[in-house]
Amino acid sequence: MLTAIVGINWGDEGKGRMVDLLSRDYDVICRYQGGNNAGHTVVNDRGKFILNLLPSGILREDTVNVMGPGMVVDLQHLCSEIETLHEKGVSVTPNNLKISDKAFICLPYHKQQDILEEDRLADKKYGSTRRGIAPVYGDKYMKKGIRIGDLTDFKTLEEKINDYTTWKNLTIKSYGEEINPREIMQWLSEYGEKLLPYMSDAGGFLSGAVKQGKDVLFEAQLGALRDIDYGIYPFTTSSQTLAAYATIGAGVPGLKLDKTIGVMKAYSSCVGEGPFAAELFGEDAHTLREAGAEYGAATKRPRRVGGFDIVASRFGVQTQGADEIALTKLDVMSYMKKIPVCVAYEIDGELTTTFPMGARLMRARPVFEYLDGFGKDITKCRKIDELPKEAINYINFIEKKIECPIKYISVGAGRDDIVTK
Repeated sequence: MLTAIVGINWGDEGKGRMVDLLSRDYDVICRYQGGNNAGHTVVNDRGKFILNLLPSGILREDTVNVMGPGMVVDLQHLCSEIETLHEKGVSVTPNNLKISDKAFICLPYHKQQDILEEDRLADKKYGSTRRGIAPVYGDKYMKKGIRIGDLTDFKTLEEKINDYTTWKNLTIKSYGEEINPREIMQWLSEYGEKLLPYMSDAGGFLSGAVKQGKDVLFEAQLGALRDIDYGIYPFTTSSQTLAAYATIGAGVPGLKLDKTIGVMKAYSSCVGEGPFAAELFGEDAHTLREAGAEYGAATKRPRRVGGFDIVASRFGVQTQGADEIALTKLDVMSYMKKIPVCVAYEIDGELTTTFPMGARLMRARPVFEYLDGFGKDITKCRKIDELPKEAINYINFIEKKIECPIKYISVGAGRDDIVTK
């Protein structure tokens, strides 16, 4: 079984907790795109973990975890993440972590570029995490990137770094700064040496695992609306966040998925800049944000929050090709007497239920319907008929509108705080 777990909306939907839950049924867990610009939060019997680069299956002792060629890897950050897990008693070894030799390295000058550009943009900034993701993907497609496999030949690597930093400095010097190639080589030596034992032919490993009948779970970062091609460009990430890219970004482009599980919250949240039509403001937003602890796992930035967005979510379901849905954080809404649901957008005096792009999306205003709240603590519910009827009505309403079955309902942050429909 080849399954992808992907985000339906703007990211931060709760994919990490679903991967952690469902990884019990899979032999291999593979991250296939993105870098350390988003965090997957997992709460289990070992404690609370925030994973930026490592696949969420790393917390299970009997899974093998793969970081695919579609990823961009900050070596220093990854070393720190592995060290943190070791301190918490989680074993990370070359036996349970394999890093693709084709994955690209996010270098210190990529972060430097990212910060300088966001500062230059000021009020027009894209909402970058300032972790170098756009510059490193840019270099990948400019054919001026450094890959994990380059760490095996430092003589050739040094020649590349000298060439690339000369090119980079043409821009960086205009900011009054300069990249020192020797410092970059020192950084690569210090952190690359620690990670070389994990380097692997990820595609070859995955192909072999599938031939042996192993089950593979592909873990996405962010959501459909942040995809570089199909999202709310330019307020997107710099990689393909879609399930269709899973096997490509994992290193096995010839394989086909058997199932796609889409993850979305029972309300809307968004970290960073860009259009967010269903956004709530003032006290309503503050109360929901605090109830859901809506702060970015990677950046700690307060997330923007809003009512569930039918228009955006249906687009996300279709774009991801989702077969079933995991609905997270339903328990957060227990305090609401009336639950706001955005069922349409008003753009230039006209109503639409089709998700727009570009300038039209920037002008979209939400049309809300209000459903009855359930007003009860549901964190102990484990069966669908244990939920209040108002909660079931809410789930059924969403399911019908997005045209995709909801199979999992998260009623708490813990691994087993789940209702299966």
